[in-house]
Amino acid sequence: MKKLSGVVLVLAFATAAHAADPEAGKAKVATVCAACHGANGVSVSDTIPNLAAQRTGYLESQLKALKDGSRKNAIMNAIAAQLSADDIANVAAWFAAQPGAATGSKSAFLSNVAKTAVSFPEGYKDSFIKYHTINFPVTKQVRYYYANKLAVDAAKAGKSLPDGSVLFAEVHAAKLDADSKPVTGGDGFFVADKLLFFTAMARDAGWGKDIPEMLRNGDWNYAVFTTDKQHRPGANQAECLACHKPLDTTSYTFTLKQLAEAR
Repeated sequence: MKKLSGVVLVLAFATAAHAADPEAGKAKVATVCAACHGANGVSVSDTIPNLAAQRTGYLESQLKALKDGSRKNAIMNAIAAQLSADDIANVAAWFAAQPGAATGSKSAFLSNVAKTAVSFPEGYKDSFIKYHTINFPVTKQVRYYYANKLAVDAAKAGKSLPDGSVLFAEVHAAKLDADSKPVTGGDGFFVADKLLFFTAMARDAGWGKDIPEMLRNGDWNYAVFTTDKQHRPGANQAECLACHKPLDTTSYTFTLKQLAEAR
């Protein structure tokens, strides 16, 4: 009986080990995960962890926690939710099999995901409607949100935002008091001190065709602009796409309700 149990145990381990398919994991990683973590687990920036040579069990447990929401990360929750049990096993097996990242090494962005068709909306203050303001206490910022009339009209009519819609935000550092706390104005919002950058999301026909389905937000594209109205170097559209991915019922935007209430 002990011998039989041992044989059964060995067969069980063999079956479990054989279950993962690193090559299938490689294919999944190449289309989606590589946008942030690199095709071989070497990430695209210092703010994103390298996954190369991590233990398989650790990677699987983290992906499962991200999938069921017990570990919170807006971007990874959205991605992991779309992974099957086999996907998780395969992706973990692929990353675990890769050599560890050399010090200071980084992967390039996925060109089809990183590129954006969004251009700076010149004259937005005259032609767009300012529809929302949000305080960001952690970063000590205040953001002012604008949208073009096409987007506002659609939201007010209870329709999905159509091609040609543009949503735009000014990101300001808040004015700080003597204790380095944001100064709040009479309207309850932080007092803006310095413009830091701009963010934008816009859509038009075909803009999403080259983006993999796990990241695609219909035909929306995203962009970050510097204060001199240029695309900010190092901005990775993949992070915006992943964060907005679960919002398909609200035109992939967090502020559809406020947009519909715009004056």
